[in-house]
Amino acid sequence: MGNTLKMDKIDVLNGLFEAGWSNRKINNTIGINRRTISRYRTKWKEHNATGTLQVRAPVSQNPANSEHQRQNQNAPLTGDVKCPPGEVVYFEVPTDPPPEPVEQSRSKAAPFKNQIKEKLEKGQHARSIYQDLYLEEEYRGSYDSVKRFIRRLRNHHKKLYARMETLPGEEAQVDFGQGAPTLKNGRYRRPWLFVMTLSHSRKSFEKVVWSQDVETFISCHEEALRAFGGVPEIIKIDNLKSAVLHAHLYEPVLNPNYKSFGEHYGFVPLPCKVRTPEHKGKVESGVKYVQNNALQGKRFEGSLDEQNAYLRKWNRTWATTRIHGTTKRQVGQMFKEEQPHLKALPETVFVFFKIGKRKVSCGDSHIEVNGAYYPIPPKYMGRQVVVHFNSKWVKILFNGKTIQWLSTVEKGRFHPDKSCLPANKAMDRNSWQNHLLKRCTALGKNVRDWADLTVVERGLPAYRSIQGVLNLTKKYSVQLLNRACYLAVERNTFSYHLIRHYLEELSLQEQIQTCLPLKQESEIIRSPQAYAKLFEEDRQ
Repeated sequence: MGNTLKMDKIDVLNGLFEAGWSNRKINNTIGINRRTISRYRTKWKEHNATGTLQVRAPVSQNPANSEHQRQNQNAPLTGDVKCPPGEVVYFEVPTDPPPEPVEQSRSKAAPFKNQIKEKLEKGQHARSIYQDLYLEEEYRGSYDSVKRFIRRLRNHHKKLYARMETLPGEEAQVDFGQGAPTLKNGRYRRPWLFVMTLSHSRKSFEKVVWSQDVETFISCHEEALRAFGGVPEIIKIDNLKSAVLHAHLYEPVLNPNYKSFGEHYGFVPLPCKVRTPEHKGKVESGVKYVQNNALQGKRFEGSLDEQNAYLRKWNRTWATTRIHGTTKRQVGQMFKEEQPHLKALPETVFVFFKIGKRKVSCGDSHIEVNGAYYPIPPKYMGRQVVVHFNSKWVKILFNGKTIQWLSTVEKGRFHPDKSCLPANKAMDRNSWQNHLLKRCTALGKNVRDWADLTVVERGLPAYRSIQGVLNLTKKYSVQLLNRACYLAVERNTFSYHLIRHYLEELSLQEQIQTCLPLKQESEIIRSPQAYAKLFEEDRQ
């Protein structure tokens, strides 16, 4: 029921209406509510149109006259004049034609109507449009004036949307709303309400959670798809950061985790246009239906599990059995028809990974993840790689290709699997020692015998000497090395320096023999025939 004004205020309003004052100006001046002013302005216009105007009855100062007036007020009316019961109205017959209706005040933003329309079509909001008008068009009105003008434009220009009908198994839509208040840490808080709706049958899945982070978002998807028993071809999503890193209508940048989840389950994530909830209207209506039907007026004293159990029971009892207002069919029956068209679920659940970037060390070709160290193929040294990791696995990618996948190790430890590194860079002490002895065996029996005796004689430091002896093969032949080791074993010497000395001597002897070869013929050497002749002469 609106406010009823006294006659003196009505007279003031009628005078201000005739003076051409706007509702806003009257409100600022005398403090009457603008809705009340608008109602009395409508009455004033109607009286002007019919040629009548309601005015206040004159009050006489003489008591006798007052009594006479009261008697006249109680007297019946004559002629065609009519009056509401219990009221006295005096009429004036106008001699002039009724005045023109007072034109409403014009917005200061009205001269910029075309510019405002263009900016609205580009997706700008009221604050941005006001700033542009102030800088570009020399507009000096208020921001509220621009906001009111935009609101009137939108009310006059309704946007038409096409209704999209989908085939069975083609599409699902996802959105978040607010759940019922739940007691947490002594206070009632509203959790987030996750809803996934199959666009064809309107079968839905609901779950309340405390967070919208990517891990929770993916977990809700996984539970919903397994509740449906299959996967749709497309899932329409909002532009929350858990799904979309950079919102763009034509080429959105998806969250890598959510993208991998879609590839694992075999659906295509399709972000909607920013600030356009109409593009996923089925789930928007579904969220409101859950809030108004299942959760309206509810409070939960326990954990979220209590509210989720209630939602599951409500879904089975009411949401699935209802006749949908648009399809005019039972949701559960349509879901039975749609379910065979859904894609099969993958055999394994999706493994969630946190994502980070690391630079491969130029020293040992390792990266650090959660305080532990993991080997990377040496060709990626100095390059930046993407790391997906959780409590069990570490996956390393370069340009979208997996280059390493290892199990996690304790903080401060190096991963034992170094198969991606060269053999000589991927050994522990025992492996290195065994590797040296295998090389000795490959060079010859004398070398291996000397190495074994050296280890027995000198212990751990012997392996350094063995490594040095093996490196001598770069300068000396294997035959010479075996001869030198044979000499060392005979003389019971187990030193790298002595082996090297033996090799130098043996090598020098070879050089001498090579430089001074034996001659078969010479002027100082007689021929075999001459010696034979001498032997014959001696016998005789």
